[in-house]
Amino acid sequence: MMSSHDPHGGCPLALVILLLVSMDPTATEVVRSVSDCAKFFLEGTPPEIPGVLQHGTIQDQNRYKPICQTFYNTRRFMTLYDTDKKIPVFSAYRYTGHTVDRPSAIWKGEPQLENATSTEVNMRKMKKPTHQASLIDYRSETYNKGHLFPSSHASDKVVQKSTFTMTNAVPQDKAFNVGSWGRMEENVKDRMDELCYNQNNQSEAFVVTGAIPSTNTPPLNNKVNIPTILWTAFCCYNKVSGKWLAYAHWGDNNANTPWLETKTLAELNTAHRVEPFPNDNCRGASQS
Repeated sequence: MMSSHDPHGGCPLALVILLLVSMDPTATEVVRSVSDCAKFFLEGTPPEIPGVLQHGTIQDQNRYKPICQTFYNTRRFMTLYDTDKKIPVFSAYRYTGHTVDRPSAIWKGEPQLENATSTEVNMRKMKKPTHQASLIDYRSETYNKGHLFPSSHASDKVVQKSTFTMTNAVPQDKAFNVGSWGRMEENVKDRMDELCYNQNNQSEAFVVTGAIPSTNTPPLNNKVNIPTILWTAFCCYNKVSGKWLAYAHWGDNNANTPWLETKTLAELNTAHRVEPFPNDNCRGASQS
């Protein structure tokens, strides 16, 4: 019979097994500044959103929390989360190609949003969190959990699973999600696959997707803000043309939203006062 104790002075075997079983590879970091997650922004420059995030500084640090979304000890994407509205302001990620299948994944919450001094960094299921949404809040016939960083844009299955966090989701009209918004996500993915190659001939684009909270729609489950508009934009370098390209889309969060037209970053900024890429390369980027 194998002994459960290491004769060389190591940890007892039973303790090692317990530690391995209890380990959760999904972790999150609620950090002090968006600059801690700078690699998910083009040239390390975060978006400009008046009253929320200006010149890299969060305007209300008690309300808006920057999260470096971490999975298997690797940072996968960045989210700025609104603990008042219980939805993300935006999620930012670097697109490097995509995998095919959608994984089965468990939706989890962020312990550090509930207790800022907590040393518990692993995501876990939460029944009744105070500062974020839960699965119970999404029991709705009209709305489902709409990814801001869609799992279909993830480079592999591990990254796909990292997108299944409540801090990366907003209440999205089901028909809008699977209809015009979903078609746009697929078209954007195809466009990035076709056009976005850096100087090393590697697939690369920077993407920011956000939500504009409603001011008069009753919250989902009397808790979670239902955004009126979802927006997204990407910017990338095209090695063939030697030019930077940038595209934007947005739409009303309802079942009647038609096909989403491709817009410029300037049009997005004019319409919704959002500047996802305050970089000279993207500001002057073309759409061809």
